[in-house]
Order: sequence, then C-alpha cells, then structure tokens
Amino acid sequence: MKNSEMLIPLIAYLFFVFGVAYYAYRQRASGSFLSEYFVGNRSMSGFVLAMTTAATYLSASSFIGGPGAAYKYGLGWVLLAMIQVPAVLLALGGLGKKFALLARRYQAVTVNDLLFARYQNKWIVWFASFALILSFFAMMTVQFIGAGRLLETTLGMDYKLAVIIFAVTVGIYTFIGGFRAVVMTDTVQGLVMLIGTLFLLGGVIYAANGLENAMETLNNINPQLLAPYGIDERPLDFTFMTSFWVLVCFGLIGLPQLAVRSMAYKDSQSLHRALVIGTLVVSILVLGMHLTGVIGRAVVPDLKIPDQVIPTLMVQVLPPLVAGIFLAAPMAAIMSSIDSLLIQSSSTLIKDLYLAVKPHAVHNESKLKLFSTLTTLTFTFLLVFAALNPPDMLIWLNLLSLGGLEATFLWVIVLGLYWDKSNAAGAISSMLVGLISYVIIASFKISIFSLHAIVPSLVFGLIAFLIGNRFGQPSKSQAVK
Repeated sequence: MKNSEMLIPLIAYLFFVFGVAYYAYRQRASGSFLSEYFVGNRSMSGFVLAMTTAATYLSASSFIGGPGAAYKYGLGWVLLAMIQVPAVLLALGGLGKKFALLARRYQAVTVNDLLFARYQNKWIVWFASFALILSFFAMMTVQFIGAGRLLETTLGMDYKLAVIIFAVTVGIYTFIGGFRAVVMTDTVQGLVMLIGTLFLLGGVIYAANGLENAMETLNNINPQLLAPYGIDERPLDFTFMTSFWVLVCFGLIGLPQLAVRSMAYKDSQSLHRALVIGTLVVSILVLGMHLTGVIGRAVVPDLKIPDQVIPTLMVQVLPPLVAGIFLAAPMAAIMSSIDSLLIQSSSTLIKDLYLAVKPHAVHNESKLKLFSTLTTLTFTFLLVFAALNPPDMLIWLNLLSLGGLEATFLWVIVLGLYWDKSNAAGAISSMLVGLISYVIIASFKISIFSLHAIVPSLVFGLIAFLIGNRFGQPSKSQAVK
C-alpha cells in the first residue's frame, strides 16, 4: 500500500468517530428509543443544526463528483455549482418552524409520520416509504462509490477492499449511536470539511504557480474551460441552468433527509442561527471544492476519470501526513451523508412500515433496537454489492436519485404545510405522477424543451395534485398557521 503515512491521521479520525458514537449510545439511555434514535430528542442547537444540514446535503457528489465535473467542463461549472448556495436557507427557512410545530404536535419522528398526520391516509405512507427506500439506496450507492474511489486513489488500496472498510466503519457507528451520533459527527465533519477545503485549494493554487498561471494553462488546454457557458460537449445554456437550479436548490425543500432536520432543533433561535451559518458553510465548501477541481486541471491535465481529481491532487500537492489529515475532509462529506440516509432508511422500515403493521410493538424497545441494528447492517451489506461496479462520473447517478425524491415529495410536503385544502387524493396523485413521469422521462431520455427530467416531472406532479385534490375529501388535519 502506497502513502501509508496518510493512514495515521485517518485511523485517528475514525477512532474519534467511534468515540462519538459510544457517547451518543450512553446518552440514549435518557430518552425513549424512537425519539432518541431517530431525532435525538429534538435537542439540536443552531450551530449543530447548520453543520448537520450542510454536511448532509454536501456529499460524495459535492466533494468527488462536483469537482470532477468542474475539472472536465471548466469554470462555467463553478458558476453553475454556486446555484446551490441558498440550499440550507430554502430547506430550513421553508420548512423549519412549520415542520417543527407539526412534529411536536403529533410526536412525529419521521417524515412519513407527518404525512400520515397531515393527510390521514396509510397509502401515502406506504408509497412514500417505497420511494424513499428506492431513492436512498441509489444515493447511498453513490456515497459508497465515492469513498471507494477516494481510498483507492489516495492510499493505493484495492477498490473493493476500500468499499468494505468504509461500509464497516459507517454501518457500525450509525447503528450504535443513532441520530445523536449522526448530528454530532456531522458537526465535526463539517468543520473538517471547511478546513480541508481551504487548505487543499491553497495547495492546488500553489502547485499551479498561482491563479494567473493556472488560467493560462487552462486556456492552452481548451479556451472554453474559461468560458461561463462551458465547453461544446456540455454547454451550460439557459435550459440546463434552469434545470440545475430546480434540481439542486428549489427542489431541496422536498428532500426528506433535510426535512427531518427541521424536526429536531431545540428552539426558534437555533433555527435562525442555522440559516445564517449553514448558508455560509455551503458557500465556502461549494466554491472551494469546485475551484479546486477546475484549477486541478492545470496541475494534472490528463486524468481519464474526472472523479479522481480531488484524491489525486491530495496526494500530489500535500505532504503525506498533511494529506492524511485532510483526507478526512472528503471522507467526512461522504460519511455525513451516508449516515443520515441510513438512519432515514432504518426509520422508514421500522417506524413507518413495521410499527404500522404491529403498533403494539412500540413498547418492546429491545426488539426495536434489534430491528434497527439488523436493517442498518442489511442496507450496508447490500450497498457494498451495489458499489462494486462504479460509473466514471458519480454526479449523474446522484442527480438522478435526487430528482426522484424531489418529484415524489416536493408538492406533498410544501402544499401539505401551506395549503389547508390539500387532501390525500391530491397527495397520492402527485406522488404517483411525479415519480412515474420522472422515471419514464429520465430512463428514455425524453427531451422536453431540453430541460432536465425533474422540471416537467414537477410540473406534472403539481397538475396531478390540483386535479386529484378536487376529487378527495378534506383531511381533519390542517396546514400549520
């Protein structure tokens, strides 16, 4: 194995993560299993909420796939990526207080709890659970592939072995510590991501002999790399930018893994702090990592797999021990996303499906703990197999799964919160039409005004919601005022 010195800080970091998980496990004794394991007894401060929301959103795609796209398509992709800056503001600002009020009113610990409380229909929960698990599995596969690529390139480790090591690490600390461990590690991982991004960007600029020289080198490779509208292979025109904005910014309001964060903060002051801090953190990380990717083309111009740019740069521009410290940055980004998705998947199977069939089992906490462990480990095991044959560019797979979630949940969540007259018929219609149309358009590559599949799917989903709503009965629950 090459670069063995890099292992020392990485192993130390992993031991720290396990220590946090054990601490969270000890804290868990103070609350009920469901409330503590899935929402951390709703105790997040503003800083913790900001960091865990940002860390959950910024994943392998942001630290591996996004810089890989910037490496391939140039500065235009950096500008495009900055569309993501308002992500935390929209997700927490749009859902925050209303989600929290509903969650506390109904003692909800999952998004599906809220959907059932709002619409009073079990079929919504079943369909939502199916869509969640399907999309989460694809998104988690992306994270596993990203971790494998990272360890393979930086440490010279066999790709399959790297995936297995990552799986064991994340699987163990997630099922031991639950939601509290996830948000605590996310906070630390967010800080690691910030420091690592800034140091790596500085190292790459230094290796390229300054920004001016880097731009000259990029111009010599392909002048279009410096153009705001990208290269001929992938022009960043109006339709593509509109699609991207809907997909990675506006549509995030409908992401369940971000919505559940709104259920777990401590008070309004915490929410307000999270909006400011989270937006600032996302801005620094998105700009820093994508700039690193595009400048990295001037340092290593001939990579065949763009997703390898960040790991390759870490090895080339940083001393081994320092690189090991900052190897934790993209690893933290990946871990902070996968642990949230694992928790959400576990909560969907146990709280939304198992307890719906056997509600009396809620009092048997030992069985619930066993099931949560088994589901987390089973998901982890399946993901290892799914990640063994990776694509060359992760970003497209990640965006595909992201769009599926948004097409399913956006209108159901937003209109459920803000529109009193929304009902179950409208919600089910929207979920079915949104997801099915998205799968069909994306699978068959149907071009509708050259827009990404998410845009027409959301339009179809909204129309279906409005039409279906006319035939259903108003639910007894109302939108939050």
